[in-house]
Order: sequence, then structure tokens, then C-alpha cells
Amino acid sequence: MFQDSGSNMNVTVTTGTAAAADGLIKDTTTQTFVKDVIEESKRQPVLIDFWAPWCGPCKQLTPILEKAVKAAKGKVKLVKMNIDEHPTVAGQMGIQSIPAVIAFVNGQPTDGFMGAQPEAQVVQFLERLTKGKIGGEEKDALAAADAALAQGDATSAASLYTALLAQDGTNVAALAGLSRTYLQTGALEQAKQTLAMVPEAKHNDAAVAAARAALEVAEQAQSVGPLDELKKKVEASPLDHQARFDLAVALNSKGQRQDAVDNLIEIVRRDRNWNDDGARKQLVQFFEAWGPTDDATVEGRKRLSSILFS
Repeated sequence: MFQDSGSNMNVTVTTGTAAAADGLIKDTTTQTFVKDVIEESKRQPVLIDFWAPWCGPCKQLTPILEKAVKAAKGKVKLVKMNIDEHPTVAGQMGIQSIPAVIAFVNGQPTDGFMGAQPEAQVVQFLERLTKGKIGGEEKDALAAADAALAQGDATSAASLYTALLAQDGTNVAALAGLSRTYLQTGALEQAKQTLAMVPEAKHNDAAVAAARAALEVAEQAQSVGPLDELKKKVEASPLDHQARFDLAVALNSKGQRQDAVDNLIEIVRRDRNWNDDGARKQLVQFFEAWGPTDDATVEGRKRLSSILFS
């Protein structure tokens, strides 16, 4: 169910309770999650770290997280959840790759990241979380390409990704990004072919998993009806969950992410068990496709949490 969002690394880390002596770091369970994370985050920001013993990148990230949290001197707390022992919360929040770190503030998820990160990036993340800093402008080519793609400039993004791949044809982040530029222009077959170039050992890379989810969502959108017809169908029959579900898929294909979230949240609110929890599962796929820091993902997780943990 859960994937290792990074390459396996032979790193041995002790994740016992020694670091928790100062009260800043602790383990949690499904039963204590609300108290340890949601309620505690109303006092100061809380990071929830989803990990598993078999996850190499988790072992790499753990000491970096603990060091950064202790250096913050009480401005933030770290709560760790072993998803092998307690998979429910991670599943409900749409976490499919680990390590995954989600920041809770005032009882709601506000930011996050997936995969092992270098210490400098973790420190910047905590500074942004605790001081409201946004961080400096991205200067490297990959960040510039990602920014262009996020702004809808597929042409510039494709040029930058292609330049990176000319230097290193196995750059999985660039391959994933280039695939997403094809998706943005509706070239699904090219997007699929680009993802097929990713080395097998990197298939679970966070960027690749997100691109793959985006491709699956785009292919799914081809099977639903025209947007206007679906809107009329939902207006005529608000309790037609299948029509509303199809509408959400169609809205997402048009870039209307917030409206897509609205409709899936409405299904979850009315009937959580509809179609074997289908609306929440679709939200999970959207979150993975959009990325953990996308505004629609952050807001969607916040609203989903308000339903699941209220």
C-alpha cells in the first residue's frame, strides 16, 4: 500500500525514545493521533512523520528531523507514526509514499513534503513553518522548470527539462517534469512514453509517483462525459454521487482543482462509504498528482481532516 519515496539506503538509525526526553519528539498511535497531533498543534506547530522500519530514506530523514526540531527549541514538535503498525491515519490523509512529513497548525494540515530531504531544506521548512518565511527564489534549472510548469508555461518548462535531460538522461525529476508538461498540453501518449524512460529502480521516486498519478487521472478523465452535461446532471440530482464523482474528475482535467475538491468532499460528507470509500480515494489520487504543497492539496487535506477527525 505504501511506497518508499526514495532510493534504498543502507543507513542504520536508532529511533528509540532517547530523543523524546525533552518532550519535543514522541511516537503516536491511531488512538492518540488526535491528542498528540491535532490538539497539540493548537499550541504550537506539530510535524507528523509517517515512516516504517523497512524504509531506507526514513532512516536517513529521522536524525535530520530530530536535530532540526530540537534546534527549534520548542517552537515545533515532532510526532512519529509507524505506518506498519498504524496505517489508518496515513491512508485517510492520502499518504502513499514514505517518508512523508505533514505539518499541522491550529488543528489543521498546512504544509508538508515527501522523501528524504537534506538538512538545509528541512531547516528552511521549519523556519517557514515557525516564522512565516516563504524562502528565497528558486535559481537552479529544475526549480525554474517546476515553477514554469506550475504557472502553466509548458513550453518553457519543456525546454528546461529537456536541457537537463541532455546533460543526464536518467534525471528522474526532469523525466517526471517533462511527462507532466506533455499532460498539460494533452499529449498523453508522449507523457506515458516519457515515464517509461524512468529506470525501474526509480519507479517509486516521489516525483515519478506524482507524475504517474497525474497520468492516471488524465486517462480517467477521458472516460467521463462533457463537463457541461455533468454539471447539469448534478444540478438536477444533487444526490447522484456517481455524477458528482465524474464531475470532479472532469473539473480536475480542466485545471479546476478547488471545484474538484469541493465535489469530492461533498460526497464524503454525505456518504463516506459510497463506492467503497471512492470519493476519499479519488482525493488521495488527486493529492498525489498535485503534490503535497499544492494549494488545492493543502486545502483539500485540511477539509478532509475536518471531516475525518471531527
